[in-house]
Amino acid sequence: MTKTQKLQQIADEIARCRTCKAQKSGKPVPGEGNPDADIVFLGEAPGRNEALSGRPFIGRSGKLLRRMITDAGLREAEVFITSPVKYLPDRGTPTKKDIKHGRAHLTKQLAVIEPKIIVLLGATAVYAMLEEVIPIMKKHGTIVEKDGRRYLITLHPAAILRFPKYAPLMRADFTLLKRLVFKKGL
Repeated sequence: MTKTQKLQQIADEIARCRTCKAQKSGKPVPGEGNPDADIVFLGEAPGRNEALSGRPFIGRSGKLLRRMITDAGLREAEVFITSPVKYLPDRGTPTKKDIKHGRAHLTKQLAVIEPKIIVLLGATAVYAMLEEVIPIMKKHGTIVEKDGRRYLITLHPAAILRFPKYAPLMRADFTLLKRLVFKKGL
Protein backbone atom coordinates (compact mmCIF):
# COMPACT_ATOMS: atom_id res chain seq x y z
CA MET A 1 0.00 0.00 0.00
CA THR A 2 1.38 3.44 -0.95
CA LYS A 3 1.61 6.39 1.44
CA THR A 4 -1.18 8.10 -0.49
CA GLN A 5 -3.41 5.05 0.01
CA LYS A 6 -2.54 4.88 3.71
CA LEU A 7 -3.39 8.58 4.17
CA GLN A 8 -6.68 8.02 2.32
CA GLN A 9 -7.45 5.13 4.64
CA ILE A 10 -6.93 7.46 7.64
CA ALA A 11 -9.07 10.13 5.95
CA ASP A 12 -11.83 7.52 5.55
CA GLU A 13 -11.55 6.67 9.28
CA ILE A 14 -11.90 10.38 10.11
CA ALA A 15 -14.98 10.65 7.88
CA ARG A 16 -16.60 7.75 9.76
CA CYS A 17 -15.48 8.80 13.26
CA ARG A 18 -18.42 9.77 15.46
CA THR A 19 -16.19 11.29 18.12
CA CYS A 20 -14.58 13.57 15.52
CA LYS A 21 -18.04 14.71 14.36
CA ALA A 22 -19.51 15.30 17.84
CA GLN A 23 -20.48 18.96 18.28
CA LYS A 24 -18.88 19.84 14.99
CA SER A 25 -20.09 20.48 11.47
CA GLY A 26 -19.15 20.46 7.81
CA LYS A 27 -16.97 18.14 5.81
CA PRO A 28 -13.97 16.41 7.36
CA VAL A 29 -10.67 18.18 6.67
CA PRO A 30 -7.99 15.50 7.03
CA GLY A 31 -5.29 17.61 5.40
CA GLU A 32 -3.56 17.75 2.05
CA GLY A 33 -0.17 17.75 0.49
CA ASN A 34 2.81 15.59 -0.25
CA PRO A 35 2.73 12.20 1.49
CA ASP A 36 6.55 12.31 1.49
CA ALA A 37 6.76 15.85 2.88
CA ASP A 38 9.76 16.82 4.98
CA ILE A 39 7.65 19.59 6.52
CA VAL A 40 4.15 19.41 7.99
CA PHE A 41 2.30 22.60 8.91
CA LEU A 42 -0.13 22.00 11.76
CA GLY A 43 -2.92 24.43 12.61
CA GLU A 44 -5.92 24.30 14.94
CA ALA A 45 -9.18 23.22 13.29
CA PRO A 46 -11.05 23.92 10.06
CA GLY A 47 -12.84 27.22 9.64
CA ARG A 48 -16.08 27.74 7.71
CA ASN A 49 -14.42 27.79 4.29
CA GLU A 50 -12.47 24.66 5.08
CA ALA A 51 -15.54 22.83 6.41
CA LEU A 52 -17.40 23.63 3.18
CA SER A 53 -14.61 22.46 0.90
CA GLY A 54 -12.86 19.72 2.90
CA ARG A 55 -9.50 21.45 2.30
CA PRO A 56 -7.23 22.94 5.01
CA PHE A 57 -6.17 26.57 5.21
CA ILE A 58 -8.05 28.04 2.24
CA GLY A 59 -9.56 31.11 3.94
CA ARG A 60 -7.76 34.34 4.83
CA SER A 61 -5.41 32.59 7.29
CA GLY A 62 -4.68 29.95 4.70
CA LYS A 63 -3.83 32.48 2.01
CA LEU A 64 -1.37 34.10 4.42
CA LEU A 65 0.13 30.72 5.39
CA ARG A 66 0.47 29.62 1.79
CA ARG A 67 2.14 32.92 0.85
CA MET A 68 4.59 32.52 3.74
CA ILE A 69 5.37 28.97 2.62
CA THR A 70 6.17 30.28 -0.86
CA ASP A 71 8.16 33.21 0.56
CA ALA A 72 10.26 30.67 2.50
CA GLY A 73 11.29 29.18 -0.82
CA LEU A 74 9.06 26.13 -0.52
CA ARG A 75 6.39 24.86 -2.86
CA GLU A 76 3.00 23.82 -1.55
CA ALA A 77 3.44 20.56 -3.44
CA GLU A 78 6.41 19.77 -1.17
CA VAL A 79 4.64 20.14 2.19
CA PHE A 80 1.64 18.70 4.03
CA ILE A 81 -0.92 20.96 5.74
CA THR A 82 -3.35 19.73 8.39
CA SER A 83 -4.78 20.31 11.87
CA PRO A 84 -5.28 18.11 14.91
CA VAL A 85 -9.06 18.71 14.90
CA LYS A 86 -10.54 17.53 11.61
CA TYR A 87 -14.03 19.13 11.73
CA LEU A 88 -15.29 22.68 12.36
CA PRO A 89 -16.13 22.99 16.09
CA ASP A 90 -19.65 24.33 16.65
CA ARG A 91 -18.42 26.47 19.55
CA GLY A 92 -15.41 28.24 18.07
CA THR A 93 -12.14 26.87 19.36
CA PRO A 94 -11.67 23.15 19.95
CA THR A 95 -11.76 21.70 23.45
CA LYS A 96 -8.82 19.83 24.96
CA LYS A 97 -10.88 16.66 24.55
CA ASP A 98 -11.28 17.42 20.81
CA ILE A 99 -7.55 18.05 20.48
CA LYS A 100 -6.56 14.88 22.32
CA HIS A 101 -8.92 12.78 20.22
CA GLY A 102 -7.77 14.39 16.96
CA ARG A 103 -4.19 13.70 17.97
CA ALA A 104 -4.86 9.96 17.54
CA HIS A 105 -5.67 10.43 13.83
CA LEU A 106 -2.88 12.98 13.42
CA THR A 107 -0.32 10.62 14.94
CA LYS A 108 -1.26 7.99 12.34
CA GLN A 109 -0.87 10.55 9.55
CA LEU A 110 2.55 11.62 10.82
CA ALA A 111 3.67 7.99 11.06
CA VAL A 112 2.90 7.64 7.34
CA ILE A 113 4.40 10.97 6.22
CA GLU A 114 7.47 10.83 8.49
CA PRO A 115 8.25 14.56 8.31
CA LYS A 116 11.58 15.93 9.41
CA ILE A 117 9.99 18.97 11.04
CA ILE A 118 6.48 19.91 12.11
CA VAL A 119 5.65 23.61 12.18
CA LEU A 120 3.27 24.23 15.07
CA LEU A 121 1.00 27.14 14.15
CA GLY A 122 -0.27 28.45 17.48
CA ALA A 123 -1.30 27.15 20.88
CA THR A 124 -3.66 24.38 19.75
CA ALA A 125 -1.02 22.80 17.54
CA VAL A 126 1.53 23.08 20.35
CA TYR A 127 -0.86 21.45 22.83
CA ALA A 128 -1.75 18.70 20.34
CA MET A 129 1.84 17.66 19.77
CA LEU A 130 3.74 18.64 22.91
CA GLU A 131 0.84 18.03 25.30
CA GLU A 132 1.50 21.16 27.27
CA VAL A 133 0.48 24.78 27.30
CA ILE A 134 3.34 26.93 26.05
CA PRO A 135 3.23 30.73 25.73
CA ILE A 136 3.57 31.20 21.98
CA MET A 137 4.71 34.83 22.17
CA LYS A 138 7.63 33.85 24.39
CA LYS A 139 8.55 30.60 22.65
CA HIS A 140 7.95 31.32 18.97
CA GLY A 141 10.99 30.53 16.87
CA THR A 142 11.97 27.73 19.25
CA ILE A 143 12.76 24.26 17.98
CA VAL A 144 11.67 21.49 20.31
CA GLU A 145 12.57 17.83 20.05
CA LYS A 146 10.18 15.29 21.51
CA ASP A 147 9.54 11.61 20.82
CA GLY A 148 12.04 11.59 17.96
CA ARG A 149 10.39 14.51 16.16
CA ARG A 150 11.40 18.16 15.68
CA TYR A 151 8.90 20.96 16.06
CA LEU A 152 9.13 24.65 15.22
CA ILE A 153 6.83 26.81 17.34
CA THR A 154 5.31 29.85 15.64
CA LEU A 155 2.16 31.93 15.62
CA HIS A 156 -1.04 30.94 13.86
CA PRO A 157 -1.69 33.05 10.74
CA ALA A 158 -5.04 34.13 12.22
CA ALA A 159 -3.10 35.91 14.99
CA ILE A 160 -1.25 37.91 12.34
CA LEU A 161 -4.52 38.87 10.65
CA ARG A 162 -5.92 40.09 13.98
CA PHE A 163 -2.69 41.69 15.19
CA PRO A 164 -0.58 42.73 12.17
CA LYS A 165 2.15 44.02 14.50
CA TYR A 166 3.12 40.36 15.11
CA ALA A 167 3.80 39.66 11.42
CA PRO A 168 7.58 40.26 11.78
CA LEU A 169 7.71 37.55 14.47
CA MET A 170 6.15 34.95 12.22
CA ARG A 171 8.29 36.07 9.28
CA ALA A 172 11.39 35.59 11.45
CA ASP A 173 10.23 32.08 12.34
CA PHE A 174 9.74 31.26 8.66
CA THR A 175 13.21 32.67 7.92
CA LEU A 176 14.56 30.18 10.47
CA LEU A 177 12.59 27.42 8.74
CA LYS A 178 14.03 28.49 5.38
CA ARG A 179 17.58 28.34 6.80
CA LEU A 180 16.91 24.85 8.16
CA VAL A 181 15.50 23.63 4.86
CA PHE A 182 18.14 25.04 2.57
CA LYS A 183 21.08 24.22 4.83
CA LYS A 184 19.62 20.73 5.04
CA GLY A 185 19.45 21.21 8.79
CA LEU A 186 16.25 19.22 8.84
